[in-house]
Amino acid sequence: MYKLLIVEDEPIIRRGILSLVNFQELDISEVFEASDGKAALDIFTEKSPDLLLADINMPKMNGLQLAEACKSIKPGVKICLITGYDYFDYAVKALRLGVDEYILKPVSKKDISEVLRKLTKKLESEKYKEEVDLIVTELKNKSGTTEKEGYKTKIQNEIEVNLGNSELSLSFLSSKMSLSIGYLSSLFKQIFGVSFQEYVFTKRMERAKILLLSTDMKNYEIAESLGFEDANYFSTSFKKKYGISPNQYKEKVRE
Repeated sequence: MYKLLIVEDEPIIRRGILSLVNFQELDISEVFEASDGKAALDIFTEKSPDLLLADINMPKMNGLQLAEACKSIKPGVKICLITGYDYFDYAVKALRLGVDEYILKPVSKKDISEVLRKLTKKLESEKYKEEVDLIVTELKNKSGTTEKEGYKTKIQNEIEVNLGNSELSLSFLSSKMSLSIGYLSSLFKQIFGVSFQEYVFTKRMERAKILLLSTDMKNYEIAESLGFEDANYFSTSFKKKYGISPNQYKEKVRE
C-alpha cells in the first residue's frame, strides 16, 4: 500500500480529487494534502509519501521547486505535476528534472486515476526489480561461498595426501586442481588467511610434533616423511618455529 501527498492551492480541486478518486483501488492507503509548496515539503519530510501530485503554480514554493526538494529527500518518489497551458514549458523542464508525469488542467477523475495508476505500477515494477536483484545477489554470494568451501576441502585433502611429498608446491597444487598459479595463490589467501608456503610449513611442523611424541622415528626419518630433503634444515626450521630443537621438544614434553 502506498502513501499520496496532494498539493493544490485551490480547495475545490483538492476536494474534488479526494472525493472522486477510488484510492483503495489504486493501493493507496493514506492521503495527505497541502495548499502550498512549503507546507507540502514539511508534510513530505515527516510522512515520506510514495506519490506526489502537485500543482505547478503554487504560493511560497512552486511545483518544480517542490519536486526537486522531494526528489533530493526521497529519490524513489513518483511525482506528477498538474499544469495549465501557460505553464507547459515548465512541465517539459520538470520531466527533465525527474518528474514522472504531468497532466493539463482542467483535470478529470479519469485523468487523476490514470496517472496515479501509472505511477503505482512504476513503484510495483521497481519494487519487483529490487526483490529480484536482491535474490540474485544472495544466490551469487551463496554460490561464491559454496564454491570456496568446495575448493577449501579439495585443497586440504591434496595437501594432506602430499604433505610428505618434497615436490609439494603451489605449482604442483595448481596442476592438481587445474587452476592457474596466480588465481590459486589469491584464492588460498582468501580461504585460509595465510600464504600457501606458510600454511604447508605449519602443517608439517604440527605433524612433526605428533611424530616426535608418538613414534621412535629419528629426526632424519621424520624430515623425510614430511618432504624435507635435508634433516638439518628440518631441525633448524623446527627450532625457528617453536624455539627449541626436535629432541629438546620431545624430552620436554615427555618429562
